[in-house]
Amino acid sequence: MARPTPKRDLRTGEPVWMEGVPPSPHFPPLEGDLEVDVAVIGGGISGALAADAALQTGKRVAAFDRRGIAVGSSAASTALLQFEIDQPLTSLIRRLGREKAVRAWWRSAAAVDHLAARVADLGLRCGFRERHAVYLPGNVLDIAALKREAAARARFGLRSRFIEAEELRELTGIEREGAIWSGGAAEVDPVALVRGLWRSALRRGAAIHAPCDIVQIEPGRDQVSLTTDSGHRIRARHLVLATGYELSKLVKLRGYRITSTWAYATAPQPDRLWRSRCLIWEAADPYLYLRSTADGRVVVGGEDEDFSDEAHRDRLLPRKIAKLRKKLGALLPQLDTAPEFAWAGSFGESSTGLPAIGPVPGAERCFAVVGFGGNGITFSAIAAQMLQRWLLGLADPDAAIFGFRS
Repeated sequence: MARPTPKRDLRTGEPVWMEGVPPSPHFPPLEGDLEVDVAVIGGGISGALAADAALQTGKRVAAFDRRGIAVGSSAASTALLQFEIDQPLTSLIRRLGREKAVRAWWRSAAAVDHLAARVADLGLRCGFRERHAVYLPGNVLDIAALKREAAARARFGLRSRFIEAEELRELTGIEREGAIWSGGAAEVDPVALVRGLWRSALRRGAAIHAPCDIVQIEPGRDQVSLTTDSGHRIRARHLVLATGYELSKLVKLRGYRITSTWAYATAPQPDRLWRSRCLIWEAADPYLYLRSTADGRVVVGGEDEDFSDEAHRDRLLPRKIAKLRKKLGALLPQLDTAPEFAWAGSFGESSTGLPAIGPVPGAERCFAVVGFGGNGITFSAIAAQMLQRWLLGLADPDAAIFGFRS
């Protein structure tokens, strides 16, 4: 029997995505015992994409969240959808070897395309827009290292090239020696995306119970038994754990840590934005990342540091926003850097920057999704593909790269 997942304060402040958004709807309470093919714990992006994938296989799906839909970590995302993994390709090759590193990057690139296809196929109105991305030099990769990184990506068919200072200035207005320019990125409103996915799941027959807290998990050979805080039992043929960094005790991870991040959004200023409206981030630690929104705001985040506790993270909010504002002003001096929304959140991080996705060792019929680093939404799309194959009894070609180790 597994202990319940820990309950934590996932974010603080007011993400810009919550402006004018009605409260998370309350779904019907679970009034009795339930039997389904697939139970999903987690109402964020990972859970929503998992439910979508399970429904595509023809399974009966029920989802549970102790808070509500899209009110936890997903709402704190800045939603820069990149195939670029936090660990540079050249660095990941040194750590994992060429084949595994390249396959991880290829899979990440394909995941952005997969997400775009699901948004289009389901008719979701979530501000999804294809974008380019600019990767600036910093204390992790200088100009010479960026050139090697761009060459490595191009060699393996990834949509990246090095651009010199003049082209960078034309595209972004940024004064640096050069940068990597990549295609295949996108941006989205994460709350609209998650809510749209759950609405689609409901229309296709899924059940959602939120708030509903799962307090006991008992994996078995033929089924997984769940118990709610009200004492009801759920019997499922398969369980998907999509609980973010409120990690179930069933999931054992090595090299995992929790990191805090801070973000803010400016007032709308479409006339001051950079011409290409590309996503922008730095090869630095801590790194800066920013994007624009449909109404012309700038969303900027970063200043990540190891998580200690929620109170400490929240106390740092004014100081971190001030640092982000100073960095943004230095990078793009034409912008009005004043914050109109500011928030903080926490997420999991691995030493390689790769997620952990797959069947849980020692817990039969249980599948977990732990999307590490700044690519949470992209990794959730990979997880949905891998889950779909698992439910169909098919092998995934990248299971050894992303899967859990027993």
